[in-house]
Amino acid sequence: MTLDIAIDADGEWDSSTGWAELARSAATAAIAESAFPQLGQGERPVELSIRLAGDAEVHSLNAEWRGKDKPTNVLSFPMAEADDLQESDVPGPELMLGDIILAHGVCEREAADKAIPLDHHAAHLMVHGTLHLLGYDHMDDQGAADMEAREIRALARMGISDPYAEDR
Repeated sequence: MTLDIAIDADGEWDSSTGWAELARSAATAAIAESAFPQLGQGERPVELSIRLAGDAEVHSLNAEWRGKDKPTNVLSFPMAEADDLQESDVPGPELMLGDIILAHGVCEREAADKAIPLDHHAAHLMVHGTLHLLGYDHMDDQGAADMEAREIRALARMGISDPYAEDR
């Protein structure tokens, strides 16, 4: 798997945290818990990008692409089609899954509200975003339950507790 990670130049994201390794672990765990665990394992490599940005950048993207005039914790921009994901074990050019972008301030506030480390919350959002790139959504109860279960299993692979446990 090719993972492009970009970290906001303004230094909001703590440079002492191993964000690149966390992003790789999160994407790998999400793929393993998806319906496409073979992605990147065969003759067709996959690529995705994760950008750790500030709230202003995510606010702008959220307004432009979703019509919501506020920052959000994570945005996903899928590029692969369902047929491409189904045929990911067929040799071919690198399959671009898409882009994920996290907003530092929103993530930091949410982590503080949940009393969890920022890196654990960011990992959850990276897993969540990767699942969106793989075609999962939470628009209805069934989709939300499936996506949540996959997130919990993916985070467990990383040694991170169930982020929904206190909500139950």
